[in-house]
Amino acid sequence: MKRLGRRLAAAAREREAGLTLVELLVAAAMSVVLVGAAGSMLISAVRTQPKLSKKAQNITKARWVLERMTREIRNGVRVESGSSSSVTFITRVRRAECGGAVEEDPTQPAIECEVVYSCPGTVCRRIERAPEGEGGATTTIVEGLASSSVFAYDPPSAAEATYVEVTLNIPNPEGEGNLTVTDGASLRTPTLGSSG
Repeated sequence: MKRLGRRLAAAAREREAGLTLVELLVAAAMSVVLVGAAGSMLISAVRTQPKLSKKAQNITKARWVLERMTREIRNGVRVESGSSSSVTFITRVRRAECGGAVEEDPTQPAIECEVVYSCPGTVCRRIERAPEGEGGATTTIVEGLASSSVFAYDPPSAAEATYVEVTLNIPNPEGEGNLTVTDGASLRTPTLGSSG
């Protein structure tokens, strides 16, 4: 009987084999290193997220402004005048009157208005008025430009231009250079001239 008891006790000790203190310390040290590395990556991602979000927001806004400008230029009849920081052109708009509310009756034809994009310094404004008119409805369309050199023309003389290139340079929130968004448009109806 004693023999059987000793055998059962020895078998139980073999089944209860555990970890030594050294093994536990090594496993704990490895766990701390892994958790530290994962935490470091998470903190780094959380810190860079606002910059990435601001960069994406700046690019989205610049693309929206650029699309609006090129759409109006594409509907243009002729460029009246221009420089690297402004362009004045005659275009067709869906309005009851230049600078007024949007024409909601789709059967009414678009009217010709003079549109001025003026981008001195860091702000770009849009002015819509009657051709050869003064004043007009002014709207700020983008702020925070890094360069006032926005427009280029082909041919280079603005008065003869049939293609207008628009380049928006906006600050990079990461501080390294500028973000540049460029597009352009040919005047769709330059040969038709002004019908006004």
